[in-house]
Amino acid sequence: MWQAPEGPAAPRLPLAFESFLYLLPAHQQLAPAGGPVLSFYLEDDARQQSVAQLHVMLDAAAGLARSPAQAPFGAVQLAAGVSSAELHAFLDEVEQNLINQGVTRFTLRGYPFAYDPAGAALLAETLRQRGYRVPLAEQNYHLATGRDYEAHLHSSERRRLHKCRRHGLFFEQEPPYLLPAAYEFIAACRQERGQALSLPLARVQALFRAFPREHFLFSVREPGGEWAALTVAIRVSGRVLYNFYPASPLRYNSLSPVVVLNEGLHHFAGANGMAVVDLGTSTLDSGPNASLLRFKRHLGGVAGLRLSWEKELR
Repeated sequence: MWQAPEGPAAPRLPLAFESFLYLLPAHQQLAPAGGPVLSFYLEDDARQQSVAQLHVMLDAAAGLARSPAQAPFGAVQLAAGVSSAELHAFLDEVEQNLINQGVTRFTLRGYPFAYDPAGAALLAETLRQRGYRVPLAEQNYHLATGRDYEAHLHSSERRRLHKCRRHGLFFEQEPPYLLPAAYEFIAACRQERGQALSLPLARVQALFRAFPREHFLFSVREPGGEWAALTVAIRVSGRVLYNFYPASPLRYNSLSPVVVLNEGLHHFAGANGMAVVDLGTSTLDSGPNASLLRFKRHLGGVAGLRLSWEKELR
């Protein structure tokens, strides 16, 4: 294992896999400073590559280490072929390093299993064997681009899709300079539903500037040009497009333009070689959001698992 002297830091040996966007040091450096970040890499000397990565933020006052610092997920990303024994050895050193720095509790929020089914399963089983508990297990839904979108819609959503088409609604990719207006639109839609956006506009703009090829603005427009739905979509990897900020005004509920929005994302992702359109989890502070989970199922969403872990370190 190699630990960077200061983090977030790039690996000493090149990665044997494509890093998820959120685990890139350059992405982590954009997060508000909340404490020092440690970067750990598992190195394979024979391959001269790094085969695992983990970035951890320390909160010394609370004796806490967490991954991620501020992102949808963190935890350990693995190359194909890493064994359980190698992952155990890696985590042995990570945990001892954290203990040496006064950490008493370690928390990790994992990526959806659909992102890397084999890696996610290996990580989950290894953490279970190490005594980590799962304080949160969430259902995560995604669209599989290898399946026909319309054919897998629930009959009620297929009727809405056809109604949107008759109404003349159409999907469009918007230029980034419209981001401030789009953010205001999305925020207003969320406010109608008693929800808030997780990131301020300045942070979203910084992400678009830093990673212009990974951040997209998509809309559904009326024939006259008025927005009926919007989203910020994020290319998390060559395999995954994340539908990050979908929104539509309440006045469009009878049309449901979000069905058209997801159809467009499905086609865009498939045309660009991606296998997964991540629809995210549907968890409220009070528990699962049943109506949103049902809607994602009706879109033809494939259910998957997303886990968070924690362990008291001794």
